[in-house]
Amino acid sequence: MSPRDVAEALLRRWYVLLLGLLLTAAGAYPVLHPAPRYVSSAVVVLKPPATGNQPNQLTNLQPPLATFSYGVVQRLRSPAGRAELAAAGVRGPYELIPRNSGTSATPQYLIPSLQVQARGAGAAEADAVVRRIIDVYTRHVDGIQAAEGIAPRTRISASVLVAPSAAPVVGDRTRGLAGTALLGGTASVLVALWCDRWARRRAQGRGGRPEPVRGAGRVPVAG
Repeated sequence: MSPRDVAEALLRRWYVLLLGLLLTAAGAYPVLHPAPRYVSSAVVVLKPPATGNQPNQLTNLQPPLATFSYGVVQRLRSPAGRAELAAAGVRGPYELIPRNSGTSATPQYLIPSLQVQARGAGAAEADAVVRRIIDVYTRHVDGIQAAEGIAPRTRISASVLVAPSAAPVVGDRTRGLAGTALLGGTASVLVALWCDRWARRRAQGRGGRPEPVRGAGRVPVAG
């Protein structure tokens, strides 16, 4: 189809474009008036047991602890782990992110700290979800060591380094509107062209006379 054929098809199906415009405007309303969303974040660290040589547990954070923490995270990311979190009341999107000490000098994942994030409609709801995830994570840390017969006083412990704190999620409305307009406009044009082709084929199938298309019906002239 030439650009002129496309323009004529869109003019014939102007009502489809109008419907698409109305639906696009309706889709832009949630972008301009989004529902309040909050993201809560906390940091949990695995600490070895205190010893005479290392009374301060935070000064003895070794890479094997980070490996142990990552193993627990892998458990919680499995289908069984997700089901366990759901049974504990974890709803909505959440993330378990192993992290380093926060400095560029420390290689990644050598520090056994874990960032827990969750989203919710309210700040209290998001904080509560993060606490539930931490509780399940702590139970796994203790359960693995109990299954190995490690005495409680010599076990690795999970400690909340940064308490859950929620902040509102702020999106970019300009980009959201631009994306909605682009998606709605493209879909409207494609649907209008499809409807025009479908209507013409249906008219031809019933033996009716389809709407004329520029350039159709020309008889070539022999030289």
